[in-house]
Amino acid sequence: MNETKFQERIDAEKKIEPKDWMPDAYRKHLIRQISQHAHSEIIGMQPEGNWITRAPSLRAKMILLAKVQDEAGHGLYLYSACETLGISREELVKQLHDGKAKYSSIFNYPTLSWADMGAIGWLVDGAAIVNQVSLQRTSYGPYSRGMVKICKEESFHQRQGYEIMAEMAKGTPEQKAMAQDALNRFWWPSIMMFGPQDSDSPRTGNAMKWKIKRQTNDALRQDFIDKTVGQAEVIGLTIPDPDLKWNEERGSYDFGEMDWDEFWNVVNGNGPCNKQRLAHHKKAHDEGEWVRNAAKAYAKKQELVAN
Repeated sequence: MNETKFQERIDAEKKIEPKDWMPDAYRKHLIRQISQHAHSEIIGMQPEGNWITRAPSLRAKMILLAKVQDEAGHGLYLYSACETLGISREELVKQLHDGKAKYSSIFNYPTLSWADMGAIGWLVDGAAIVNQVSLQRTSYGPYSRGMVKICKEESFHQRQGYEIMAEMAKGTPEQKAMAQDALNRFWWPSIMMFGPQDSDSPRTGNAMKWKIKRQTNDALRQDFIDKTVGQAEVIGLTIPDPDLKWNEERGSYDFGEMDWDEFWNVVNGNGPCNKQRLAHHKKAHDEGEWVRNAAKAYAKKQELVAN
């Protein structure tokens, strides 16, 4: 197969599978995108794990534990999908530790209160769902199939977060202020999660051509904003954007300018928690080496017994 026939297959909406021929650029794009997605799920466990012991009730603790466990599973699915492209798990983790691979900028912000657990579930997982629903139709088979299961679980995470925010918004004045503060701090980082504007995103062209992505960054961002504004109004919270207004002609919300200097600063490793998040991951990885070695030794023993 050559690139022409490959593109014909993509245009015919046929999935590309691991043993199929694919251009090197397609493979590299997928490795970058899927590994970034996997790293985001694993690093994203940290800001929430920080609140498991401080959850305000046993029910809240159980839900948060289940959510963090789900995210570990999502990372596993995605690393496994990435490995089908001919790269090892060890190399993927090494790229993360060496700073060659990125993860979502949103997880480099601190979680200062219990309301932040609500903001992450409602806004961050809500933004993730908008992106991931589209990725269920991505052209690479293993990635597409993984996203189907992940989306089902992410929808529960979004509802759990919204429930926290709704309960706090109708609580005491102090609780409502805490919820509003969390919304204020996470709103702009959440809408920047979709990545740079299309005009500043050079990879978008190939991603759309190969149907790895089905919608551009700007289209996904607009979809998320349009869905979320009404949710905030229902629970009596205010989106922290004075330029936000409904555009009747477009049938969508107009919104203010994002701070792209802040976005690139965080992406490039200079956010509030970048160094902390990566150091924690490296420490956990090093301390878990004996578990990985034991698992490998057991698997080798079972193989010898079987033969």
